[in-house]
Amino acid sequence: MATFVLIHGAGDVGWYWHLVEARLRARGHDVVAPDLPCDDDAAGLPEYADAVVDAVDRTGLVVVGQSLGGFVAPLVCDRLPVEVLVLVAPMIPAPGEAPADHWERTGYADEPREPVDGEVELFYQDVEPGLAAEAVARGRRQSETRLGEPSPLRAWPDVPTHVVLCRDDRLLPPTLLRRVARDRLGVTPDELDAGHTPALSRPDELTDLLVRYADEHGDRVAPSGA
Repeated sequence: MATFVLIHGAGDVGWYWHLVEARLRARGHDVVAPDLPCDDDAAGLPEYADAVVDAVDRTGLVVVGQSLGGFVAPLVCDRLPVEVLVLVAPMIPAPGEAPADHWERTGYADEPREPVDGEVELFYQDVEPGLAAEAVARGRRQSETRLGEPSPLRAWPDVPTHVVLCRDDRLLPPTLLRRVARDRLGVTPDELDAGHTPALSRPDELTDLLVRYADEHGDRVAPSGA
């Protein structure tokens, strides 16, 4: 079975993945879902990658990056034996791109977006209200001190890469992600009927996709603990 390394997005915690984690474990997989030091003004992308690498002691990994975690996941691939990379509702970086520059360089301002009012409507509009409230309460401040630094990514890793797009995403519009995934990765995303946080709103569907990717690359994914 695979070991899934689940990387959360900006201002969040590993708890974000808890519903998906439970489902993956029920299917016999191992899961690592570390907290990134996103509220530490001294930490940048290299330190975020350090937090992931330090939490993993396995091989044959499926690395999954959500939102800003899309900037972290390919860095982890340069340092660990990753067999499959999955980006979920992601920011998809270009080599050397700073997270703060991603919006302008992808033409974000030109994409039509639905106006929203507040954090819940932006990130959790399709999440059960009690669960959305817990997600907001568990969230952390996202430091922007070092998000203007260029990513140390020099080239996209030589790892099979999948992108999961959420059709109801109010932060990263589907039209934007289809274009960026095509232009930067040559990938056509798989699509879910979900908002920006499908690990909370559609955990069954997202788990099914993650397991499917692992199965598709079964010759690359080593048994847990190997």
